[in-house]
Amino acid sequence: MKDSAPQANQGKFIDPDLTADGSARAQVALSNPKTLWFNTGTLCNIECLNCYIDSSPQNDALVYLTEAEVTDYLDQLDTRNWRVEEIAFTGGEPFMNPDMIGMARAALARGYQVLILTNAMRPMMRRRVKEGLESLQADYPGQLTLRISLDHHAAPHHDEERGKGSFEISLQGMRWLRDMGIKMSVAGRTVWGETDADSRAGYAALYQAEGFDIDAQNPGVTVLFPEMDETVEVPEITTACWGILNKTPDDVMCSYSRMVVKRKGADKPAVLACTLLAYDERFELGSTLEEAETDVSLNHPHCAKFCVLGGASCSA
Repeated sequence: MKDSAPQANQGKFIDPDLTADGSARAQVALSNPKTLWFNTGTLCNIECLNCYIDSSPQNDALVYLTEAEVTDYLDQLDTRNWRVEEIAFTGGEPFMNPDMIGMARAALARGYQVLILTNAMRPMMRRRVKEGLESLQADYPGQLTLRISLDHHAAPHHDEERGKGSFEISLQGMRWLRDMGIKMSVAGRTVWGETDADSRAGYAALYQAEGFDIDAQNPGVTVLFPEMDETVEVPEITTACWGILNKTPDDVMCSYSRMVVKRKGADKPAVLACTLLAYDERFELGSTLEEAETDVSLNHPHCAKFCVLGGASCSA
């Protein structure tokens, strides 16, 4: 699993209240919950070169969630009055979970927008799954979006991360989604030195060539993620940083989202501060949404580089 205390940041990101130099560490309250994430399990049909959660055909550190467990948290949303707008599912590859269609339907039936992150490869293209997606689209038109992991807008770089031929296989899945009228967005990466403008131009050309109704210029629709390298030295975020950076805690992902996971061998799921830190137990907030309403200390390199300094978000 990912090392939560990499050599580059020795002495930092230790105390939840203080940074290495004794300054007050920044904390973030759950001020406006908009998205509740569910990690459906870390098993995946492929093994990518730089997967932030180490998904693979062998990694079952996070096991499959069930429809009943998801429904319980949807009930808790009602009880806690979180006013969440979106239910999002990530993995691993969510369509390997046999309850994926049922979990999505449970959320859609309550009026939520549903986002499913997928590589659009063979697990999604099984007949049972395709029939399930067609049924969801027919019953809840406009509520369902699939975000496709397309690391680059051209095959060579994408296949470099995900394996030879994977780009074309994902495109085949995207063409089917296009033909079914199911909304799509894309998650790309920024690891090849392209400017943001050049990357978006490349995706725009791909979308036009394929007839995909995806906005390449909208960063919430074509999401370009920075590399999450824990070996890089990053500054800690103090309370003074908000003014220096002209940001507020409400800009940070843990102010508006939480993620539910189930660890292998655990009796019940747990709620985490965010989607990026599935293996760091310091960011496990309890088993219920009530417990997860606690403030989050920005006590990890990802908090600084990805969320505060990078300004990235997993939600749309």
